[in-house]
Amino acid sequence: MRCRGRWVGKGAAFLVVMLAVLALLSFVVMGLWNALIPELFHGPTVQFWQAAGLLVLCRILFGGFRRHGHGWHHHRHGRWREYLREHWGSLTPEERERLRAKLRNRCGWGVEDFPGEQPDSHSGEQTKP
Repeated sequence: MRCRGRWVGKGAAFLVVMLAVLALLSFVVMGLWNALIPELFHGPTVQFWQAAGLLVLCRILFGGFRRHGHGWHHHRHGRWREYLREHWGSLTPEERERLRAKLRNRCGWGVEDFPGEQPDSHSGEQTKP
């Protein structure tokens, strides 16, 4: 399937971006720590890897670095198939055909790849089970 290579590329790009964000945050923590802590509290300075370790420790202790939003994903967690089936059922036949064509062109998916869709022997339309 042509789409698999695209997902691998996106996954690799995501990993690179996350590592870059971690490095940037580590430099910010290191700079702030070294600018404030030694003068205010007579504490030690930290190196890059110590700052990265502090970020990880803060994540473990305080649960940072995650989204706490109340968006679509929060309300529909674990029910995305249900949502997609509802959406598919609300589409007109013309909209369904346009979506099929778009997915076929993008990823090589056909009608048979849609879970729960079976050809209707009378009209050629797809029906839900």
